[in-house]
Amino acid sequence: MDILNNESVLSWLLGGLLIFAFTVPYLIRWKRKQNQTVEKLNEATRIGANKALMQHPIIDLSRCIGCGICTKVCPEGEVLGLVGGKAVLINGSKCVGHEVCMESCPVGGIEVGLGDISSREDIPQLNPELESNFENIYIIGELGGLALIRNAVNQGARVAKSIQSKLNGSTPSQPVVVVGAGPAGLSCTISLMEMGLPVVLLDQSEPGGTILQYPRRKLVMVQPIEMPGYGEMANSEYSKEELLEIWDSIFESHSPDFRSGHQLQTIEKNDHGYRITTSAGELSTEYVVLALGRRGTPRKLEVPGEDLSKVAYKLMDAETYQNKHILVVGGGDSAVEAAVGLGQQTGNTVTLSYRKNGFARIKTRNDEQVAKAVKNGWINIMYESTVDSIHDQHVIINHIDQKKEVRNDYVFIFAGGIPPFKLMNSIGIQFGTSTLS
Repeated sequence: MDILNNESVLSWLLGGLLIFAFTVPYLIRWKRKQNQTVEKLNEATRIGANKALMQHPIIDLSRCIGCGICTKVCPEGEVLGLVGGKAVLINGSKCVGHEVCMESCPVGGIEVGLGDISSREDIPQLNPELESNFENIYIIGELGGLALIRNAVNQGARVAKSIQSKLNGSTPSQPVVVVGAGPAGLSCTISLMEMGLPVVLLDQSEPGGTILQYPRRKLVMVQPIEMPGYGEMANSEYSKEELLEIWDSIFESHSPDFRSGHQLQTIEKNDHGYRITTSAGELSTEYVVLALGRRGTPRKLEVPGEDLSKVAYKLMDAETYQNKHILVVGGGDSAVEAAVGLGQQTGNTVTLSYRKNGFARIKTRNDEQVAKAVKNGWINIMYESTVDSIHDQHVIINHIDQKKEVRNDYVFIFAGGIPPFKLMNSIGIQFGTSTLS
């Protein structure tokens, strides 16, 4: 009784009860979130989505304090998570290297890079100047393992400076040859031109690179950069059309020696440097800059009817397709974006066929968009399905051990591309070893 009358003891008891009342629910929520994160990590590991394809956050666990800021700021969503009070890579394949996590970490415990590439057969061996194992052959952009327009532009300008430094005021006997007219290749070309150095820009298609493959009005995240020949690109997002307008303005103001229809076939060393063979002829040069990207040529399904004129491997303008029955094949961002775009057009019936039982590697924004499209009835998804054959007015789809006939006017196939690694190997470019010193 005396204890109950003791105000000090009552205060301690009340304080303890309050702490208990707040702490226990917090610990329960924390444990539940931990379990959910571990489940996501296990699922990502099971399907291989935990492995990064390009640059990604590398966490210094000795510095990490488990604040969780990095897990919340990523534009791609759920790349990082907290397990055991430390940040871990959950969906490495979703990371494209925005570096927001690195910039937001209060203790400097995150670095964004390629990590250990000693066993990577898709990352070329480069020195700090982005030069390959062949002297004066440089590799820039996505082919070197770094995504984002900012990285491509910066690498292009950086290699141009390296070539200028090597020349030390002299002029090469033959123009520098840049292969690939995407952001990296264009940046390098214009930088060389502004230095007064001769340069030829080659591409198998038109200027724009991967951007040309984007659907109409697709928004592209661009961190502020200085684009050679144009100036500051300060917006956080640009549409496909805005980017191509910038490219056009650069071509108009600088008139680079651009040659379309040149698909790279071989590079061979000769007495004067290198002989480059393309589908349209040969060139000689002392310096080669490869800005080919990683997509390569479209991967085909190899099914009957794939040669019909109604089959395409990229979607330029969804609005030109209305009141049609359309099949989209694939489970990546390009397939999802195409399906959603087509599904919103008047009168379209859109089916998205994907061989797995769910999307694992798409951006968070696209994940949300496809969920909305399904909810609104814009598209129908057939998981665990493959195309059996394509016909004039229908397609046959293998779906969960059944063959289904689906009415069809057009087929869009987004099965990825055949990257240029085989070509690089034939040239002699080294992959899968430590970075050159």
